[in-house]
Amino acid sequence: MSVAEALAAYRERRGPAVLDTVRAAAGRVPALDARLRDAGLTGGVDDVDALDRLPVLSKDALPGLQREHPPLGGLLAEGAPVARLFASPGPIYEPQLAGPDPWNWAPALAACGIGSGDVVLNCFSYHLSPAGAMFDEACRAVGAVVVPGGVGNVEVQAGVVADLGVTAFIGLPSYLAALMEKYDAAGLAEGRWRLDRALVTAEPLPDPLRAQLRARVATVLMAYGTAEVGLIGFETEVGGGLAVPRDTFVEVCDPTTGQPVRAGEPGEVVVSVLHADFPLVRFGTGDVSRWVLGGEGELRLAGVLGRVGAAVKVRGMFVHPHQARDVLAGLADQGVTSGRFLVTRNEDRDVLTLQVVADAGADPHVVAETAARMTRAALRVRPQVEVVDSVPAGTAPLVDGRDWP
Repeated sequence: MSVAEALAAYRERRGPAVLDTVRAAAGRVPALDARLRDAGLTGGVDDVDALDRLPVLSKDALPGLQREHPPLGGLLAEGAPVARLFASPGPIYEPQLAGPDPWNWAPALAACGIGSGDVVLNCFSYHLSPAGAMFDEACRAVGAVVVPGGVGNVEVQAGVVADLGVTAFIGLPSYLAALMEKYDAAGLAEGRWRLDRALVTAEPLPDPLRAQLRARVATVLMAYGTAEVGLIGFETEVGGGLAVPRDTFVEVCDPTTGQPVRAGEPGEVVVSVLHADFPLVRFGTGDVSRWVLGGEGELRLAGVLGRVGAAVKVRGMFVHPHQARDVLAGLADQGVTSGRFLVTRNEDRDVLTLQVVADAGADPHVVAETAARMTRAALRVRPQVEVVDSVPAGTAPLVDGRDWP
């Protein structure tokens, strides 16, 4: 079977569920009603190809939509059961719907062999953004015990791995590498290391880094998702592409027209969540991927190949250009005349550097400390701060200097 044939079969198989979701949500979700009306689709949607007339709702548009229609932009059905509310950078506010595994990450954990009897160290943040809760709920759905590690205190977490018999890890691949280094530096016995499965996400996983991790952790698989829609794709084997879960409908679209590209060509990942209470229909993630065939001919995503949206992901957190501009504007009262944020990658770890030009009379050490504190508060990512003589003329406030794999 070719990629084109597999894609056609996928659309035919999943299309009815998308249409059922749209029909069930119509009249209950104001933002969806408005989009359908603007696209001339108020008479109903008979097939999934017709739904492609609906313009893509971009991730970059969510902050403005939520400011215009607070608090959630009219994206949630009235009376929908909500368990938690989160605030991701942007700010973008996201609801957690009531019920088990609302972001649908359990299939990715199961593919990694994580389930009943496992003790899982969850190294995503539990503070405001939803990643920690996402995986906590998924672990509970598969019967695993969770250690809510969050981000930071890696030395303490190394001891936890030994003392509590942690068997699985969830987090950034670079964080797992740091955890392994801290474990060795602490002189903990190799015999107390039982961690042999890891589900990693939110960062690239190049082959050399995966090989480094697998020297200690037998199974290291990659998954992909967003705070808004949850799981989008997950590995079932190394190098086989990302399988798409049942409760989402994924398209790869031209970022300009919003129309699906030809099978195998790169485009923006556009997702429809099959949940009538929070139906993010044709939601543009800003990530670039393409369709490929897996080992047994199944349709898979190739992984994240780059970005088309304005936001940049740094160590698992999105940074938006307007946030960078706001920080730089705030620093103008702190002795900074100009600056920029630069994202690079060093030894498989994202590095956010804030380069600032200080007033002639300003103390560069005070400027650097102030800039680091204000950036951390606004972006939730700790930067390296460089006080420089100049920044390139006309430079953007946020520059992604990484080479995507």
